[in-house]
Amino acid sequence: MASPSGTIDPKIFESLQSKIDDDAEVRDQIREILQVLERQGRTAQAILSGAHSTPAAHLEPVLKSTEDAIRGEIESIGKLASATAKSPYYKYNGMWTRDVQNVVFAVLFCGWLGGMGTFGVAVEPGKLFTIEEVGKILNEVPVNLKDQDAFHITIEEYLQSLITLIEELARLAINSVTLGDYHRPLQISQFVKDVHAGFQILNLKNDSLRRRSDGIKYSVKKVEDIVYDLSLRNLVPRAEPTAQ
Repeated sequence: MASPSGTIDPKIFESLQSKIDDDAEVRDQIREILQVLERQGRTAQAILSGAHSTPAAHLEPVLKSTEDAIRGEIESIGKLASATAKSPYYKYNGMWTRDVQNVVFAVLFCGWLGGMGTFGVAVEPGKLFTIEEVGKILNEVPVNLKDQDAFHITIEEYLQSLITLIEELARLAINSVTLGDYHRPLQISQFVKDVHAGFQILNLKNDSLRRRSDGIKYSVKKVEDIVYDLSLRNLVPRAEPTAQ
């Protein structure tokens, strides 16, 4: 119904303003949660960096502290899911995807080192958690949702975190040699080669993800060079020749 002094009903804009205010309130809630999550993420990664200066046999305190830090991140993830429950997922997901990737990376790295056993998943050093296992660890957060518009962990976020893990393991290979651990670079070498082979199977549509995945080969080469240098110095066991 038109107003007496014009052709446009001002209630149209009043309704739009109400929607704008609701949107701003949700964004403010998300930002507040993400500020906490970002701090928790820095704490978790700072603790995990201790793995670069700690022998593998003495990692338990590092892993326990990391698990405690990840529990705080899980709580924030739950709050984030609740705050966005009534909003379309892809309306706001750009605000938190980097922080979520950092959480997933912490879970993957801690799991690879042999941690996360207190979260009800099978663990062993060198293990790669699946995206479903990551969702379970994060208090049953859904993963790769297709039939619902709700908070979840996307395949892209998982793969981005996995690439970060590969880059971190390449650094760990170098620092392991410094610590006198000549077996771990061999373990890392096999792992990154397997992951690289897996990425070559994927037909990635995401430009950012595709560019980053192309860089995995440099991490593979870095680790291969380390293993090669160790082999030249006879610091790794050689395979026995097969009898003819």
